[in-house]
Amino acid sequence: MDTPNHIEINEYNSLQSEKSDSSQDKVVIRAEKINMVFEMSPEKIDNIKEYVIKWLKRDIKREKFVAVNDVSFILNKGDRMGLIGLNGAGKSTLLKIIAGVMKPTNGKITVSGKIAPLLELGAGFDPNYSGRENIFLNGAILGYSKEFLESRYDEIAEFSELGRFLEIPIKNYSSGMRSKLGFSIATIVEPDILILDEVLSVGDAKFRKKSGDKIKSLFNSGVTVLLVSHSITQIKELCNKVIWLENGKIVMSGDAETVCDAYLKSVE
Repeated sequence: MDTPNHIEINEYNSLQSEKSDSSQDKVVIRAEKINMVFEMSPEKIDNIKEYVIKWLKRDIKREKFVAVNDVSFILNKGDRMGLIGLNGAGKSTLLKIIAGVMKPTNGKITVSGKIAPLLELGAGFDPNYSGRENIFLNGAILGYSKEFLESRYDEIAEFSELGRFLEIPIKNYSSGMRSKLGFSIATIVEPDILILDEVLSVGDAKFRKKSGDKIKSLFNSGVTVLLVSHSITQIKELCNKVIWLENGKIVMSGDAETVCDAYLKSVE
């Protein structure tokens, strides 16, 4: 399903075509044999006492779940790469590894440039802190200094449209209000790399228009993009490269049109 806020990229493509080959050849992300393995317990343990007893007896069974399996790719400056696949394919986990939220079990990820990760907006918020306090908390998690956040506070507050609600605890916010604040904090910088995980539609209709315009301006600045979306139409329009993941492994990678068409045929 297309997002309510359709992003035109003709202007962006025009700007891209004017760039020199040397700029396009600059590698900004290099992933080499990335693996992410989680350990899970198949049995239900109801309380701490039971867990401790089983741990002392070495009776806790573990199962391994491979979320990302031997993934390698190179992304050049100005590339827009989409990640597609069914739920549980490993797309969001891979984005979190690239963003530095998770450390891979094996493999190497090299990133050159400042990242703006629009993943789980507001995931780092403390529900007992006010919106104002969470601007500084969440901003610090994203790597912004206190001085920088103080200098851009008014801009963040204005963009969020939360007004007096910035002075009340986040636990009283709706999900839309949390997303508005998270988006406003995450996009306050002009990043080199923009990571988007199903967040092209944020908040109410008015804010979706504004957030869409903000993302469009970032696209037009030549930022490198990684995008997860279940809208294949959106992926085709916004991306020049695509990786198709299944059970954590790359099924196919290449130009957006070819990979998306192959994926659609596989799910018909």
